[in-house]
Amino acid sequence: MPIPPKSGKSGSRGEPEKTRAAILTAALEEFAHEGSAGARTDEIARRAGVNKALLYYYFKDKDGLYAAALEQVFSGLLDRAMPVLERTDLPPQKRLLLYAQTHFDYVASSPAHSRLVQRELMRSAGRALSPAATRIFERYAKRLYLKLLQLIEEGGRTGAFRKVDPRQTVTSILGTIVFYFISVPVMRLMNPSDPFSAERLAARRAAVLDFISAALFTAKRPAKGRHK
Repeated sequence: MPIPPKSGKSGSRGEPEKTRAAILTAALEEFAHEGSAGARTDEIARRAGVNKALLYYYFKDKDGLYAAALEQVFSGLLDRAMPVLERTDLPPQKRLLLYAQTHFDYVASSPAHSRLVQRELMRSAGRALSPAATRIFERYAKRLYLKLLQLIEEGGRTGAFRKVDPRQTVTSILGTIVFYFISVPVMRLMNPSDPFSAERLAARRAAVLDFISAALFTAKRPAKGRHK
């Protein structure tokens, strides 16, 4: 592996993982704010505290950096949410609520996540995803989608859920989880308090879980609160 160029800033060649992580964090913020077309590599380097040459050492080009940022978002969600969906010790109702809570908390942990995904979907509206985005969605998002689909079908078979169209239901569940985050500017207009305050996030998460329960469950609902 070639030696990375020297840098007078943070992120020395002796800390490659730390440097790469700093670049990805900065890239995620820049792409989330400006989109893939408007983002500037100079600004990403400044945010990361490295020289621009290091960006091209760790990532081939701007497109490669964008793909890596998008992949980080979806791989992180898969790592957290898939183990929940694969639990066999929980009935469908509790598994679905724990998934919804996990997904909600993951998006809430970084506001840039939802903005980046929203920009990618808007950029692709009316046409096919880019090859890089297609690969990422196939590898991460589609796996979660199919697992959620299986869960809804399982709940329907066992009588835990109402008889519904599983695909429409998965789309509705995902929308219920993420819409709050992609509509933050409107939320701020409607309610001047911080949409990301602990109080408002807790209230929204509780509302998401209650809405899913009321819309789908047929039997006795699990107790309110955190689901483990």
